[in-house]
Amino acid sequence: MSIRPFALLAVAVLVQSCASYKPAQEPAKLSEAPLAGTELPSGGQWPTASWWERYQDPTLNQLVTTALTDSPTLAAAHARFDSARESVRVAAAASGAHVDASASATRQRLSDYGLIPPQFLGFSWYNQTDLDLSASYTFDWWGKQRASVESATDEAKAAAADRVAAALVLSGSVVDTYFGWQADQARIALLQERINTLSRLSAIAAARERAELTDADEQHQVDSDLAAARSQLAGLKASAQLRLVALAALTGHAVAQLPALTAKALPVLPPALPEGLSLDLLSRRPDITASRWRVEAARQRRHVAEAQYYPDISVKGLIGLESLDLAKLLEAGSRVPQIGLAVHLPLFDNGLRSAQLGEADTEIATAVATYNDAIITAARELTGSVIADDQAAAQRKEQLAQLEASSALQEHAEARVRQGLTDARPSLNAQFAVLLQRDALVQIDAAGLTADSALQRALGGGFENSSTRTGSTYSP
Repeated sequence: MSIRPFALLAVAVLVQSCASYKPAQEPAKLSEAPLAGTELPSGGQWPTASWWERYQDPTLNQLVTTALTDSPTLAAAHARFDSARESVRVAAAASGAHVDASASATRQRLSDYGLIPPQFLGFSWYNQTDLDLSASYTFDWWGKQRASVESATDEAKAAAADRVAAALVLSGSVVDTYFGWQADQARIALLQERINTLSRLSAIAAARERAELTDADEQHQVDSDLAAARSQLAGLKASAQLRLVALAALTGHAVAQLPALTAKALPVLPPALPEGLSLDLLSRRPDITASRWRVEAARQRRHVAEAQYYPDISVKGLIGLESLDLAKLLEAGSRVPQIGLAVHLPLFDNGLRSAQLGEADTEIATAVATYNDAIITAARELTGSVIADDQAAAQRKEQLAQLEASSALQEHAEARVRQGLTDARPSLNAQFAVLLQRDALVQIDAAGLTADSALQRALGGGFENSSTRTGSTYSP
């Protein structure tokens, strides 16, 4: 029999099925973060994977390591990565050759009123044994299976980047909370000194009132300042305790299980950014990398939708044995070999393939928008953290000048007290002013550390993407 009519029919069906096919719309390429025109200090290095070690605090290092090891916060990110990794295995297993084996044995009675009555065969019951080994292979001529595997692989890469991003957020939270506790401790110590100073001023004001050297207003003013300081002290102690609770939650342990925390001076680090920032930032940010891989995964899923317009062609083969007599099952006469070629193509699906292709296009557009938004967010976070860091550095410089001037006034006031030229009030007031300036300096240093921590995270926290697919539109 000539196969030419069937070939012509297949070609006609293929042309008809592809008539409504829509070509892919390539999304716009974005290759660098929009940082042009922004004055950013250079000369620094990219953060390392253990970026928090730059603060040279062993206790902080222990807290971050514990959080990244034991915190339940990362459990969901790990689970998403494991699920995506298994999806790659599922997609890969669905392609290629499949071999199946089966065996069956049945015993059946023939109906007396069936198509072939038992009296013509000479028996009413019979046994049948089957032993089959089948193999099938679907040709991936249109790349559908390959695109499915690559899509699952890209999703796994995105999940891996998401896991790094979650770890970066967690480590940053530990750093910010720890230094917040240190700032609270420093301010608590300064407030206690202020309370002591105000107590001495209150005692002097009370003595002057008893000696009728002044009225009660001076006493009331000092007592008001003293009450305000004690109220602030209570608030700072509560804040420090809440930060301990937050540290315990971040590390996945109870407060009693935290390492011993001791008050230390806050580190001061000048801001500096690495060279080639606008271009390299895209490969250093895990959130951008995750968004990029999701764009690639969406594009591969569109390839799967495209392939639905083409026929699936598969080859199937069967090596089987079938016999009514079990003793003759393995004889040559029991063999039932079979080979077949199958072609599948839906001729009418009520617009299903077109809808799937439109859905894939929408998914690509959404993924591209998310990718672009991640880049803009990264630029905004980086610029904001640099500005905050620069602001803290500038404020610290001016605050040090104010502190130096207040310290000089305190020294002069103490000298006049030692010479007997005045009572202790000018000296105590000067000391109170110095304590206020030192408290302001602690707050500026804490703000600078918060900005520096945010800067390290904005730079990717040591992440560097090295898995870039050749020819990818979204490769940095």
